[in-house]
Amino acid sequence: MDARTPAAERAAKPEAGRKLVIELDRLEVTLPSRAGPVDILRGIGLQIDQGEAVSVVGPSGSGKTTLLMVIAGLEGATGGKVNVAGHDLTALGEDYLASFRRDQIGIVFQSFHLIPAMTALENVAVPLEFRGSGDAFAEATAKLERVGLGHRLDHYPGQLSGGEQQRVAIARALAAGAKIILADEPTGNLDQETGQAIMDLLFDLQRTSGTTLILVTHDPKLAKRCSRKVEIRDGLIHKDTGARK
Repeated sequence: MDARTPAAERAAKPEAGRKLVIELDRLEVTLPSRAGPVDILRGIGLQIDQGEAVSVVGPSGSGKTTLLMVIAGLEGATGGKVNVAGHDLTALGEDYLASFRRDQIGIVFQSFHLIPAMTALENVAVPLEFRGSGDAFAEATAKLERVGLGHRLDHYPGQLSGGEQQRVAIARALAAGAKIILADEPTGNLDQETGQAIMDLLFDLQRTSGTTLILVTHDPKLAKRCSRKVEIRDGLIHKDTGARK
């Protein structure tokens, strides 16, 4: 596997022929609570190019995960513009949002969210089958081999280590050719050594596939491995280091 340094990873940010893949303009998310409406995101403006690796950092409760959920079409905006991969998410109904997520978005969570009753192979094949792949199991096998799990195809999540389960989750996220990978604290349930290996894998796959990676993390070392760092505080972008010019 390519063992690039963090500096080399930052240098990999595309400069020529850049293509805007995410555009948020005055994004607002307000959620109800017993105490009244709570402003989670309060006017976020953000542009991200295809192929960028962007870390999202900030205190707990600042709105990082909500930002990811809006980009994934899993949380609706209450104000502003949300354009992802050429789709205006504020204008899509639930069926179209589901198709958008299937075709454009891969999500890697801190908790692996694998289906316990399915093998590693079946877990990865599911999104391919939903997409109508002609040979979902062959494609899923190739994805699992790419993340180093070709020998664990028939194992269930409960038979896999935490690191192996996260590799399955990454293979599933990439299975349908997603253009954007959203990772929410993907090493939070892993020990340091395993977490390092998982992030090496994720960054390597992001580079070689040309996907856009948005990584929510509390780990400053992981944040530095991205070409760009966005810091959110109180629902607003406090700092955007390495932003497009």
